[in-house]
Amino acid sequence: MGGEDLVNAAETAERLRNWALEAGFDRVGVARLGPVPRGGALLKWLERGDHAGMSYLESRVEVRLDPRSAFEGARSAVCVALQYHPVAKGAPAGDLWPRVARYARGRDYHNVMTKRLRRLARRVREAFPGCRTKPYVDTGPVLERDLAARAGLGAVGKNTLLLHPEAGSYFLLGELLTSLDLAPDAPVADLCGSCSRCLEACPTGALPAPYRLDSRRCISYWTIEHRGPIPRPMRAELGDWVFGCDLCQEACPVNEAPAATAETSFELPAERSRLDLAALLAIAEEDYQEAFRGSPMKRSRRDGLRRNAAVAMGNRGEDRYVAPLAAALADGDPVIRSHAAWALARIGGAEARRALREARAGEGDPAVGEELERALEAFDP
Repeated sequence: MGGEDLVNAAETAERLRNWALEAGFDRVGVARLGPVPRGGALLKWLERGDHAGMSYLESRVEVRLDPRSAFEGARSAVCVALQYHPVAKGAPAGDLWPRVARYARGRDYHNVMTKRLRRLARRVREAFPGCRTKPYVDTGPVLERDLAARAGLGAVGKNTLLLHPEAGSYFLLGELLTSLDLAPDAPVADLCGSCSRCLEACPTGALPAPYRLDSRRCISYWTIEHRGPIPRPMRAELGDWVFGCDLCQEACPVNEAPAATAETSFELPAERSRLDLAALLAIAEEDYQEAFRGSPMKRSRRDGLRRNAAVAMGNRGEDRYVAPLAAALADGDPVIRSHAAWALARIGGAEARRALREARAGEGDPAVGEELERALEAFDP
């Protein structure tokens, strides 16, 4: 690339950075596309089965390894970050929302960021006729953290999240792939050093080594991605998390003073804040659709959220949950009935035992019947 081309690439990159900020993003960086430096680590991660049941991550590996394969002529990526930590609002009250990952309490970030990226893409194509663009927000075969790290938006931390020296890790990523030649930004130096707080804070051992996430042990995987019954040995380890987990972020010293944000999209709406664990467990389909319209928590679906609520109640072990869990033993979903039985055994007490006995007498599903039998065995001396 000649001197004039370098100047043009730098000027064009600066224009796109400004446009991205005007589109509503907090930080912007530019990366030149090419083979990802950590491609070998991705292949080993998949070979070990660290992706658990997320088989979709096995598809289009060639694009993940080299994003130039996304479309013919792809050359650069405009990587964007949007802060979500609700500093101004503080921590939500109740037994449900403190155990929902911060990013998921408000609007779905996919919708918020994709709309802004598409607006940016239109502006780019209008200014540069013939230019091709492709926006991604956690939906395409792109290793977005690696790409954002190359664009200078942060450094990958030992908890596998992207860390920014001023913004911490409470931000969301998106990228606009383009056929333009853009001058890249410089990467950020490692921020972890000898610190291992995130690894030590993970209660399930999902971070068995620095920079490695084993999804088979991850609270976020089991509460968001997994469908159907949660394996019995894993239930107690989930604690009272209902959707996702923030523990490794909370332990990170880079997040001790997270950046504030004026973004309101991710604040917990008042109508949703009224839900608690008991209400979530019993929520009807119509009420679920209304309460979670436009929420990223719909990823778990209604049955997954209700299942998670039952597990959280059991792990909290409070007597006030016996009545709603006992009512759930008559639910039409066998997964809900089985997890309610497990939770009642965790709480214990005469009322829980009585509810389990009555449910066992009328249960017709063999798998749920076995779960009820196991729950009752927990009361034997």
